[in-house]
Amino acid sequence: MRRRSMMAVLSLATLALASCNRGGEETAQDEAPATVEAETPAVGSAAAPPPPKRKPGLWEQRVSTEGMVQVTRICFDEALESRLGWWGQEATNEGCEKNLVTRRMDGSWQFSSVCDMGSGGKTTTSGVATGDFDRRYVIKAESSTVGAAAPQMNGTREINIEGVWQGACPDGFRPGDMELPGGIRMNLLDMAAAGGG
Repeated sequence: MRRRSMMAVLSLATLALASCNRGGEETAQDEAPATVEAETPAVGSAAAPPPPKRKPGLWEQRVSTEGMVQVTRICFDEALESRLGWWGQEATNEGCEKNLVTRRMDGSWQFSSVCDMGSGGKTTTSGVATGDFDRRYVIKAESSTVGAAAPQMNGTREINIEGVWQGACPDGFRPGDMELPGGIRMNLLDMAAAGGG
C-alpha cells in the first residue's frame, strides 16, 4: 500500500513540476532570487538567452523523491515543448504568482515558481537544471505543497529528474503521451484539457 501511495506521489510530483511552473517569465527586477546578482539576466529581459529546449522525440525521465524512483517515457514534439518546457512554462501566467528562469554563470539554469493548483494545492518550487537538453538533462528541485485535496501531495520533498533522449517517438505514441511503469499510458494534453488547464 505504501509503495502504491509513493508511486502516486511520484507521478503527481512529476506532473506538478511540469504544470505548476506555468506562466510567462518575469524579469529579474520583478523578483530575483538572492543568488542571481552575479548571473545573467532572467528570461524575458533584453539580454537574457532563451532557455534551452528538449530535442523532439522520446525522453526517458527518471524521477526520484523520498527514496522512491519512477521511470517514465514521454513523447515531445516542438509544439508540446514550446507549450510545456522542461520547467513547465506555458504561454499564460494563470495561477502563478511567480515564475522565474535564470541562466547562471556556470551555464546551468535556476528556476523558481509559486503556483496555485486549485484542488492540487499551492506549490512552491525552486531548483537548478543542467545538461545540453539535446541528449540529457538533470533537474534538482525542492517542491512544497500546502492545501492539496489529496493529503499525500502536501509537504516538502526533494525531486530529482534525469532526462535522457531515446530517439524518435515509437509508432503509436503521439505528442504528450507519457508511459508509466507497467505500460500504463496517459496523455498530458488530454489531462490538461480534461482539467481545464
